[in-house]
Amino acid sequence: MLRWPRSSPTRPRKTRWSLAGRIRSISACSSSETDNEGGVVTAPILRTTLSSEHRDLIGKMNASLSRLQAADRLHDLYFEGDQRVKQLGIAVPPELRMFETIANWPRMYVEEIARRQRIKSLIRRDSKSAVVIDEEGNEEPPKASRQDIALQESFDVNNLASEIRLLNKETMIYGRCYMTVGTNEDDPDHPLISVESPLQMSCLIDQRRRRMKAAFRQFRTDDGDRVGTLFLPDQTIQVIAGPRGWQYDEVGGDAENEDDNDAVDDHQLGVIPVVLFLNRRRLGKWTGTTEMKDIMGLTDACARSLANMQVAQETHGTPGKWLLGATKGDFVDENGQPIPLWESYFTAMAATAKGPREAMFGQFSASDLRNFHDTVKLYAGLGSSVTGLPMRYFGQNTANPAAEGAIRADESRINGNADEKNESQGTGIGWAMVLEERFRTGEWPDKGTAIKVEWKDPATATKAEEADHIQKLNGGTPVYSREGSWDELGWDEARKSRERRNFAAESDPVLDRLNRKLNEVPKRTPGDIDDSGTGS
Repeated sequence: MLRWPRSSPTRPRKTRWSLAGRIRSISACSSSETDNEGGVVTAPILRTTLSSEHRDLIGKMNASLSRLQAADRLHDLYFEGDQRVKQLGIAVPPELRMFETIANWPRMYVEEIARRQRIKSLIRRDSKSAVVIDEEGNEEPPKASRQDIALQESFDVNNLASEIRLLNKETMIYGRCYMTVGTNEDDPDHPLISVESPLQMSCLIDQRRRRMKAAFRQFRTDDGDRVGTLFLPDQTIQVIAGPRGWQYDEVGGDAENEDDNDAVDDHQLGVIPVVLFLNRRRLGKWTGTTEMKDIMGLTDACARSLANMQVAQETHGTPGKWLLGATKGDFVDENGQPIPLWESYFTAMAATAKGPREAMFGQFSASDLRNFHDTVKLYAGLGSSVTGLPMRYFGQNTANPAAEGAIRADESRINGNADEKNESQGTGIGWAMVLEERFRTGEWPDKGTAIKVEWKDPATATKAEEADHIQKLNGGTPVYSREGSWDELGWDEARKSRERRNFAAESDPVLDRLNRKLNEVPKRTPGDIDDSGTGS
């Protein structure tokens, strides 16, 4: 099997060289030594200082990432429900900020879409120009698509079923996310596919060709070193921030071979092994938009109403008391000490020395908090309108559970949103799997061949509804084949293989004869057995 030269998206293992040994100042391009015959031998010395072109690329991408940091931090706070509402309202003083309560609608919205993004399978769409010739020399139409076992195996080895869920969430939270493909030192037969945080990675885009020109990922190690990886179409460069800026970081190679310590991987791939995913992409913009944008303001407005309601509950929700016909002196004895029988707690008066005819007690009417309830319900309705989520997701449902058809109709907007995102995410995942095949086989897939992601239906469905749907399309003049019905059920390849073996076993002629003979054995009843225990 052909193998592509190493190009790991993750940081290679550190070798035995120290930081001082890995960072060398720029020196002469060669040095001279004298051989045994007196001749001069020129020995090359590696340049370890980045070129000005590479430094400029890193500087541009760092500047782009810095411009997005404030917004990224804010979006992270909203997703976690830790944002601080700027203004709680004129009726709430700053010292009462402890009453601030967040209804975390942004996270509920993002996670509800992510729950509906479930991958069914990976398939390879064969080229329409391909022609299949059977044994008799006749042309057969090419198959429209077929399950690719090797791709599914790489998908499973890289645990992408769970990693893609993180990819979908991060893309919706920050508006962008990245996926990288490279060789796997631990398992050379399966290239490494990694989901990268948008907080640590940035890229440059060729606007005309809609192609990535460069990508840069940076982070800090446990030792506090600031390290990074510069992805170029034909090179992958490991760098480290030194006293004089970014320099080569020679952490790759073999620790036992001092000549194999170069930080530059000249893989000559021709493309950057990085895939950019964007949420709500706009023409000319390559940063995406957070999915929470429309609900963030309503979340703050609801938080203000909830805080005001709690303050009102403490001050006006509990009825106040009033007292007539008493003065301050009525509550002290002849020595000026407070009368022990007089108690006061939360504006509630318990006792006084005055008689019932001399003092009159009363109670104010408690405030009605219904206006706050209606306001929160209004914000929930607005949130439902901008997100497409049904009102019951905002806790505002008092009706009986709806029927299956009504639920599907009620969720039509959120399902359409999930379908749109699945199409966009599937394109990027398909390209990542193309890169995976290039690293695995050393060859690009044939022209006209694309790797497609099939998604499960995002709508809420029940087992009975699915079975009824498939039975109707598989009975009479069937629309679905047997395996097509399995696809609709969302079975993976392992489950399909098990069912194929079961069908093959059931169609075994030997097993069929045994079953037929067993069915021909006459059935006996207790009346057919005599006293000796034998049949009559």
